[in-house]
Amino acid sequence: METIRRHEALTDMEIHEDNQGKKHIFSIRFVNKQGEVVYLPYAYSSGLRADMKKNRLRGVNPCSPTGISTGHVTPVSIDNIIEYNHQTVIL
Repeated sequence: METIRRHEALTDMEIHEDNQGKKHIFSIRFVNKQGEVVYLPYAYSSGLRADMKKNRLRGVNPCSPTGISTGHVTPVSIDNIIEYNHQTVIL
């Protein structure tokens, strides 16, 4: 399996839309607060009601392949990201 550096994955997550105005959709696998591994095959980044830089969090919203939201925004700790776009995340 290929690898990607964490800062590269976070930089890619910062992209909200492409040139045509469509949402930037990605897949992500992470460990949540309860210690469960969560896989979202289609998601896009979204805002949180928290200081994301200070708390080292990113907001992720699950969606359909066409970009329609299918859930609520989930806070993800950047230290708990395991996989991004089918690539293993390394430091």
